[in-house]
Amino acid sequence: MKNDTSDAFKLFPTAAPAHARAWFDAIRGLGTASALDPRTSALAYLAVLAAMRLESGIPFHVAQARAAGATREEVISAILVGLPAAGNAVISVLPVALEAFDQSSS
Repeated sequence: MKNDTSDAFKLFPTAAPAHARAWFDAIRGLGTASALDPRTSALAYLAVLAAMRLESGIPFHVAQARAAGATREEVISAILVGLPAAGNAVISVLPVALEAFDQSSS
């Protein structure tokens, strides 16, 4: 599988280590506080990324969802759940998501 992390995010910990530590601490804390199981949380996060059109995070988070037990169909449904609220822009991340899902099975 190709590297799922953007160049910008790879640079973040070395360019701004204190900020990166604070960011990752917050992410861990939010994960601990969540009442959602890891699979549901990963799918919900994909829905948010799609609605926000944050395509660069899709491969990493698709792999996370798959590792947590999400199916290809669930990944598709999570991305498309935002259609009524966000419109057809969510469709634009489908190719990236499906490629990432299919590559993570190799």
